[in-house]
Amino acid sequence: MKNPYEVLGVPKTASDDEIKSAYRELARKYHPDNYSDNPLSDLASEKMQEINEAYDQIMDERRNGGKNSQSGKYSNASSSFPEVISLINQGRYEQAQEILDGVDPSKRNAEWYYLNGRVLYQRGWFDQAYTSFATATRMEPSNAEYRNAMHNAQNKGAAGSYNPYRPYGNTGGNCSTCDICQGLICADCCCECMGGDLIACC
Repeated sequence: MKNPYEVLGVPKTASDDEIKSAYRELARKYHPDNYSDNPLSDLASEKMQEINEAYDQIMDERRNGGKNSQSGKYSNASSSFPEVISLINQGRYEQAQEILDGVDPSKRNAEWYYLNGRVLYQRGWFDQAYTSFATATRMEPSNAEYRNAMHNAQNKGAAGSYNPYRPYGNTGGNCSTCDICQGLICADCCCECMGGDLIACC
């Protein structure tokens, strides 16, 4: 991995606030949402991942006094789920989800909810991802990465963009079973008012 300070464009002497500010600015610039239906989408995703990794590495080094930092992709020396992180970085989201689902609920810390949110987000389940990110943020309110992820998922879910892999019944505007039933009932009422029945009208 490149020098994380160079990736964020800050000197090693930068304060935590300066690092967070640089991270937020780059995240806004390279977030994949800004490159939908754009040939540069893949490059932006790679850049965003590089930015996330750099930020995580710097914050980890500072929390641990630089003693336990790792240089791997999206690495966190204190991570409880190194295998999950590795799978996410490889784009193997289903396998990552299987491992996360197998974790005992009593051991699901803020990092678990954050990683779970990342998997859900990548699979297009933005509302569920927001819930996981929000839980992680409540557990560790000072973590800027968790907050940023929560806001991104919230904005993505509010946009209501269609995703064929997104579960029904959420706030994204997709039809639910109840919507279909209500539609049929309305159609039946209209047909009866016109002297027919639903089958005859259809």
